[in-house]
Amino acid sequence: MSRGTVVVGMSGGVDSSVAALLLKQQGWNVIGLFMKNWEDDDTDQYCSSREDLVDAVSVAERLGIEIDQVNFAAEYKDRVFATFLAEYQAGRTPNPDVLCNAEIKFKAFLDHALKLGADMIATGHYAQVRNRDGLFQLLKAEDGTKDQSYFLHRLDQTQLSRTLFPLGTLYKREVRAIARREGLPVAGKKDSTGICFIGERPFREFLNRYLPKQPGEMRTLDDRLVGEHIGLMYYTIGQRQGLGIGGRAPGDLAGHAAGTATQAHEGAHGEPWYVARKDVARNILYVVQGHDHPALLSDRLHAIDTSWIAGAPPHAQWVYSAKTRYRQPDCPCTLAAVDAGSCTVEFSEPQWAVTPGQSVVIYESQVCLGGGVIA
Repeated sequence: MSRGTVVVGMSGGVDSSVAALLLKQQGWNVIGLFMKNWEDDDTDQYCSSREDLVDAVSVAERLGIEIDQVNFAAEYKDRVFATFLAEYQAGRTPNPDVLCNAEIKFKAFLDHALKLGADMIATGHYAQVRNRDGLFQLLKAEDGTKDQSYFLHRLDQTQLSRTLFPLGTLYKREVRAIARREGLPVAGKKDSTGICFIGERPFREFLNRYLPKQPGEMRTLDDRLVGEHIGLMYYTIGQRQGLGIGGRAPGDLAGHAAGTATQAHEGAHGEPWYVARKDVARNILYVVQGHDHPALLSDRLHAIDTSWIAGAPPHAQWVYSAKTRYRQPDCPCTLAAVDAGSCTVEFSEPQWAVTPGQSVVIYESQVCLGGGVIA
């Protein structure tokens, strides 16, 4: 007897393929859906969507399930890419994967699946959903090295109530082993990296197609000129590579070629240079020397555009833990000044290179509570 119909987002990778396999084995009526989210410059050189579609269809045939494809390129451009460009233009460093999950993979995709008659949707994300007396919680995956709850922290009760994460209790090596054992054609396929519209292309080259370069001064915090940058959007807080000022003491511009992509090697006193701050109004990039420079450490941050999975903010002053970037170890923290759209996060120890535009995600043990955009 079927447990109902589940539409699985199949990307052509091993994770979503094994997710579909497991759900079929559990008795679900499985329908695969391949999402196309990008059309501009969709070439085989940089974006593998054509190859991925072929792989997804091959897996569906192997599993004996129906598969369809849907084009969300217009929705992606309006809801994700427009924000992506606006954030970079404002001097921040956005995380489009977070927005893509909230707006495309668990909104546009969910709406489409429900129209197809689905009871549930599923993806190959490494995370878990738990129902506690009608409250749906997002939990970290069993495999801590693959946990993707950070990217899913903007999901709400409606989305989680309709979502299955079949891989949440598995380790990546187990997923690969299942794929090999069942003879899936993608068992040995390399994991995709980055987001499709950038792919493997040089990031600066891609961004320059949409946002014009705006060169400006590169200065130390005591306002000494040390070089020129090619545009604030090309740099992020804590960046070491590509500054083009390696080996130069502050104030020494001899031999400096503006905008070069050379690596920032050892600066004066044997310390490498790092991006510390951006002054968008004056178009100045501020840099410091040394990984542990005080300007790179923050014991608190302010977050805006907060989103809480339970539908309401967590209690202020309770001790939680937080990540300010993916794969970062959790750091104990407390929340202050929590309201409907913002909060202040205070850390038990200073955090390195807290970056405006990125997400801060709050946890209570293994439960992801939500988060916001670092302001």
